[in-house]
Amino acid sequence: MIGNALLQCAGLAALANLPLIRAVPFLQTPTTTFSSAETVTPAIVSVMNVTSHGPFTGPPASTTGALTASTILASEIPSAPPAPGTFNYTADGKLHGPEPAPFTPNGGLGTNGSAPVSRPQSDYDYQSLALALYQEWIEWDLFHFGLKNFSTNQFNSSGLNADDRFLIQYMADQEVGHATLLTNILGAQAPKQCTYNYPVSNVREFLDFNQKLTRVGEAGAYGFIPHLNNRPAAQLLLQSVAVEARQQLIFRQLGGQFPMPVWHIPAIPQSWAWTLLAPYISSCPTNQSRLIWQNFPALSILNQPNPARINASDAFNETTGAGINTLSTANITNSQLCQNATNPTNQSLNCAPAITQNRTIPLSYPGRQVFLHWDTPGKLVGPNNSYVTNTTARVPRWAAWVSQLNVTYSRLLNINLRNQTAFTFQPNVSTWDHDPAINGTMFLALTDARLNVTPFNLSQLNPHVAALGVYQAG
Repeated sequence: MIGNALLQCAGLAALANLPLIRAVPFLQTPTTTFSSAETVTPAIVSVMNVTSHGPFTGPPASTTGALTASTILASEIPSAPPAPGTFNYTADGKLHGPEPAPFTPNGGLGTNGSAPVSRPQSDYDYQSLALALYQEWIEWDLFHFGLKNFSTNQFNSSGLNADDRFLIQYMADQEVGHATLLTNILGAQAPKQCTYNYPVSNVREFLDFNQKLTRVGEAGAYGFIPHLNNRPAAQLLLQSVAVEARQQLIFRQLGGQFPMPVWHIPAIPQSWAWTLLAPYISSCPTNQSRLIWQNFPALSILNQPNPARINASDAFNETTGAGINTLSTANITNSQLCQNATNPTNQSLNCAPAITQNRTIPLSYPGRQVFLHWDTPGKLVGPNNSYVTNTTARVPRWAAWVSQLNVTYSRLLNINLRNQTAFTFQPNVSTWDHDPAINGTMFLALTDARLNVTPFNLSQLNPHVAALGVYQAG
């Protein structure tokens, strides 16, 4: 193309005077030219090897309960109408204000050219980001725990090979980056790595606990990111949570579940995430930063669907504990383990690790009777048994199903306050046509009222929550 252009510009008369243009030979070995010195990579936060595990056995904590200020302005944040000006903008696709710069619409937060500074700007910011850091630390340890405590043969028997184990190792390494990010944002008092107690005894239980715990972390971050005062920190955390979401999907695949059976991922308040996370933290370093968030009593789903079964809904008392309600394989016969379902005429009964599994028998279904038991408040949980479960709710009357974009209530029946038991029926509702609202790894709360809330203001429900757990709907 260069030679042709020269000929056209020079004209035919000058053709004889042009130098001969030779083709440049193609270089078989690519080379790279460095135009600047290599940048310095910041150090990652220091991490310990897999720590000791098990329940807390130390002396009673000298300080118990959540962090609290000397002044509390009200028993709960009152409901209010939409903020002034909410409906002022005309959403017609036209521009209604001057452009700050070419191709830049008027409005937005943090768009005025100010240099971004990623640091907490309120107690809300600090407490939320500290909670996220507790989550990153436990995930780093949990992933390593499984690789260290279960043998190669145990992983192979569960259908996971060396490449799968390397993937889990790599996801553990990702948590170092997440923990480093949040530690640098929070500063010197950022929570440190703790010791933990996991309710798992085999690879299948390990995978299920992972997919539930990562859903708690993912949904918990989605719940508070839009409310952070510091938008640069919110941006960085969101980029970490995008990876967390992929981890949750992968652990579902490794456990033989459909990777993403919902159209929208639920979001939960910080107190819900802390309630579900704290029971698995045994002890933390002295002077560890304390959190303000509430610890609700744990909810047990007595017939929690068990994805390790061919028919998950046949399960009863097959979890390793309340709250997250991790599956247990202890009482499942080999013939009922879906991983062993090898009938060539019905491969959809099988739940071996796979990119996707379309199982014939759903884990749960609308109209399913769900049996519930909840703890009384006052239980010591969390680091050094220094947090106390509590609730301000009266007698629970409703089950609040929190999935996708919806909070759907079903009435509690046969309530027995002495035994702390009741049952309800899984509602038959859809978010959109052909999209069942109640699906996937989701959340179930017992409440004393039916509040109209959205994922953006779900924390308004906190004063009415009597107990909380994870429900495996699909």
